Amino acid sequence: MREIGREILNYASRLGVDYVDVRIVRRQREELSVKNGVLETANINETYGFGVRILYKGAWGFASSFNLENFKSTVDKAFAIAKATSSVNKNKVSLSPINPVKTQWKSSYKIDPFLIPFEKKLNLLFESNRIMREVSGISIALSEMEFFKEDKIFLSSEGSEIEQSILESGAGISAFAIEGDDIQRRSYPNSFGGDYRKAGWEFIEELNLLENAEVIAKEAVALLKAEPLPEMVTTLILDGTQLALQVHESCGHPTELDRVLGTEASFAGTSFLTLDKRGKFQYGSEIVNIVADATHSYGLGSFAYDDEGVPAQKSFLVKNGLFVGYLTSRETAGIIGENSNGTMRADGWNRIPIIRMTNINLLPGDKSFEEIIESTDDGIYMSTVKNWSIDDKRLNFHFGCEIAYEIKNGKIGKMYKNPYYTGITYEFWRNCDAIANEKSWRVWGVPNCGKGEPIQTARVGHGVSPARFRRVKVGGK
Repeated sequence: MREIGREILNYASRLGVDYVDVRIVRRQREELSVKNGVLETANINETYGFGVRILYKGAWGFASSFNLENFKSTVDKAFAIAKATSSVNKNKVSLSPINPVKTQWKSSYKIDPFLIPFEKKLNLLFESNRIMREVSGISIALSEMEFFKEDKIFLSSEGSEIEQSILESGAGISAFAIEGDDIQRRSYPNSFGGDYRKAGWEFIEELNLLENAEVIAKEAVALLKAEPLPEMVTTLILDGTQLALQVHESCGHPTELDRVLGTEASFAGTSFLTLDKRGKFQYGSEIVNIVADATHSYGLGSFAYDDEGVPAQKSFLVKNGLFVGYLTSRETAGIIGENSNGTMRADGWNRIPIIRMTNINLLPGDKSFEEIIESTDDGIYMSTVKNWSIDDKRLNFHFGCEIAYEIKNGKIGKMYKNPYYTGITYEFWRNCDAIANEKSWRVWGVPNCGKGEPIQTARVGHGVSPARFRRVKVGGK
């Protein structure tokens, strides 16, 4: 990979370009799922190719191919695109400076899941599925598992040569109970596939799927008999799984600087966090601190260098409630007088890098989860995302959860079904008055964040612990 990368770079550099970088990427993904005792998915796929990005007279050109032997035609295509764009481009691209490096990096894991026998993986899926289906009232049981491996090398005309290897694992189970047109679902450890980490097979074992299969199945059946959550304005406590999505949608996406500048407007909108708000806008209460951290040990948004060769960093987006920073690239950072904080990533070799979330984390507070519950006289506790909607400015939102519980006099009580809550982003975060401490804090993996046209799927993380919000509108349908 390194030698062919140097050949591609040398050829492109001789074309008289301002800048060029090359990424060669090999990806391997294994997906397994069992539904109602039947193997539904058993898929292993691998992709291998390269992408070249050329800057010529202040304009970008990009092309990619799986044919590394005939790389010259791909480079020529990228150069032709850059030349054509430069003739009409009014806003010339300028890149913020970086220090070129030559290095190698690998994510840490104990057991390579791709070396685990296929039968062992299936046995875990079938057994967890069986346990859920043995609970009376369960109509659908779903057990899922995924493994992801990526090897890539980045080379630039500035002198960087960076090799990175990552390995990620994830799994989850879901139980569905159906009665007429009432469908209730409970998931573990999270919905939409479970939880994911930069880790190996050891993480799958730590999830304890078998020990939790019966628990969630019984909860799904119990939800059929539960009452819908009444509409009211009340105190709301969110568990970590739901709060991770809240951070993702209402802080992660609106702080992407390409959205703010309007270059990402065609897919899922722009952002309410406009340039005039940086350092002036009260995003949340004083206890709200949100960071972009690509240096975390196991988050899906962790790496050593982004796809522009910028080192992984930890930077504040919200500090003591005040909005202070964006997710930036080398191109966009200069517009606001900064250097890139390293958030440019591409979905494989055939996509151009764009600004993506890393690990967007809500820093822990100083109270235990138990203390937050005990200090709540009257409220609602919600868990696990079921559905969601947010407007194209990332302001007005509506989130549905799988389950909710009444809180009375500091104790968790009655179960409710079909719970939802709604609000306006900055009002919601300004009403945050308690965040659980480090004991309850965990980085949840999100392997399916969509952005861009053509669509790119990013693997990101969100570190959170449960938190409490006052004066929130809730209900159930």
